[in-house]
Amino acid sequence: MIYENICRIAKKKGMSIHQLEQKAGLKGVIGKWKNQFNPNITNLNKVADALGVSVATLLREEKKKDGD
Repeated sequence: MIYENICRIAKKKGMSIHQLEQKAGLKGVIGKWKNQFNPNITNLNKVADALGVSVATLLREEKKKDGD
């Protein structure tokens, strides 16, 4: 869920995961969250800051649209 949220938000902002990792100072870290859920709060804060959103936004479950 968190990785998917990060990807969705980064895409909306025109940023790849690689670019986001560079901006957040987390080279090679975010991509690993796809298969392993182990981000710590420090890294989540860095990603949230780089995306200009809150950590709560990264943790929030995306609401399903009708018909999904």
